[in-house]
Parts: sequence; C-alpha cells; structure tokens
Amino acid sequence: MRITVFGAAGQVGSRAVAEALHRGHEVTAVLRSPSRTHEVPAGAEVRIGDAGNIDDVVDLSVGQDLVISATRPVPGREDDLVATTQVLLAGLARTRVRLLVVGGAATLTVPGTAGVTVMDEPDFPAELRGIARACADQLAVCRADTAAEWTYLSPPALLEPGTRTGRFRLGADDLLVDADGASVISVEDLAVALLDEAERPMHHRARFTAAY
Repeated sequence: MRITVFGAAGQVGSRAVAEALHRGHEVTAVLRSPSRTHEVPAGAEVRIGDAGNIDDVVDLSVGQDLVISATRPVPGREDDLVATTQVLLAGLARTRVRLLVVGGAATLTVPGTAGVTVMDEPDFPAELRGIARACADQLAVCRADTAAEWTYLSPPALLEPGTRTGRFRLGADDLLVDADGASVISVEDLAVALLDEAERPMHHRARFTAAY
C-alpha cells in the first residue's frame, strides 16, 4: 500500500510510520517543519505539508491508498484539530482516498455508568478538558461527513510508549478496561491496531478503540 501519514514526527505518527514500513508499505511522512525530519523513521519519504491546507492534502494524497492523520494541536490551539479534520475530509473526498484518524478517548463510554463518557467523569483532569472537547468535536465532524471514506480510532484512557506485543482487544464506543480496571495500550500496539485496520478495513465511517 501507498500510505501518507500527517503528523509523522509525533508520538503516534512516528510509530505508525515505523509499523507501516515494517509491513512493507510505501510511506510518505508529512511534516510541517523540516527541523523534525530526524524524528521520522528511516525508509519513509519525507514531505513538508500542512494537514490544514486543502491544497497540501490533495497533493499529498493523490495516487495514495490511504491517509493517516495523527496530528495534535499545540496547547491553547485545540480548536485547530477540528478545522484540520474538516480540511482532511474535504480534500480526501476529492481524491477518493481513505482516511484513518487517530483521535481521542474523551467520548468513549465508561462501563457501568449508564452512558457517562470519559470526559464527563467527575475526576476528569481540568487541564485536559480543552483537548477532550476538541476531540469530541473532531469525532462529530467525522460522523457528519458522508463524502469521504473515514475511520476514527480512539485510544484507551492511557496511551504511553512501551513494547509492541500485537495482542490487544478491539471495541467500538465503550472504554475497554482490563480485570484490574485499567484502560491502557502502548503507542506501539496502537500503531499495530491502526495498520491492521489499514490492511483489513472493518470500520466503515465508524469509530473503534483498542486496549489490552
């Protein structure tokens, strides 16, 4: 497959690039600044572009099989996430290339709470409410779109660097927790779940999640 990754130098994006290369795919790694080129796994073609610019989205998706968006806004500019997603959906509707969005866990439903979401839990950190609301709006933008082919991946409550095991569970709109009540996955295994979906699509215009 020919895969374009926006946000390719970030925590999730760099692992997605590495996982795609590991599987033998051709990867175009898109960065906003050439200063971060050294953070991209070797073997990818590095291009400079902006997921929030529709001309860049069209140019960098033409001839590709898939686009992965792993972009994250800087603190204080959380609303950029929604605008960027709108541009990606519009651009890929033009080129007819599938989009995989790595989003947030905020709107996952907490088991045993009669529908309360992660972000509406009373102990949800106040400092994370800005990005949580942006991720909720991002998912709403995707769900309202019927022109592009999209899939939205929500991580579990805790996403951190670790090891690649290839062993995890998949879910839909509920937060996945283990027997001890933990909701966690390594960034490496989230990338595995992402590339599994890339190779064997199962969630057409839908959200899914992955956790141990």
